Amino acid sequence: LREPGLNLRVVQLFRDPRAVHNSRLKARQALLRESVQVLRSRHRAEPRGPARHQQQHLLLPPGLLGGGRAPQPQHRAEFFLGGALEVICQAWLRDLLLARRAPGWLRRRYTQLRYEDLVREPRAELRRLLRFAGLTVPPALEDFVLNMTRGAAYSSDRPFLISSRDAREAVHAWRERLSRQQVRQVEAACGEAMSILAY
Repeated sequence: LREPGLNLRVVQLFRDPRAVHNSRLKARQALLRESVQVLRSRHRAEPRGPARHQQQHLLLPPGLLGGGRAPQPQHRAEFFLGGALEVICQAWLRDLLLARRAPGWLRRRYTQLRYEDLVREPRAELRRLLRFAGLTVPPALEDFVLNMTRGAAYSSDRPFLISSRDAREAVHAWRERLSRQQVRQVEAACGEAMSILAY
């Protein structure tokens, strides 16, 4: 970040963890390998030595684990997806706290973007991001962003389809798909990061 020849800028994209969990559950099989890798990254990052006394809030379906046994095959994907989201939220929290305490030179080169803000105000957020990067906003790019977020429909069954759709519907799709227990689990696991991000 301090290399003058690079003039590097960092934009970190966040999304409501409840919506992230909803999307990950819909694409559970496609994300299974990625979720396992994320969980392994937590074990590599944990310090060796005595067990830490940090409370864990694994996002598990009801009745998933009985008496400390391994998850049943039909629930294995949910187990890995929930654990991976918890690791992601912990990483977000570390990043957010680092950004709060960062020196001025770092804060000038780093910005955050919430998916929901981009969807609600695509032109304004695009202008803000390009201004942050020191770039101009070509009108064709504004039109493209508006077209991609204001399409005719939203297909919640295909979360990773890249197409023109009404992304505003994606912002609250989790409210119709997740159970109350799933929402509470996500909020317990990701609550600190959600609070900082005003979710």
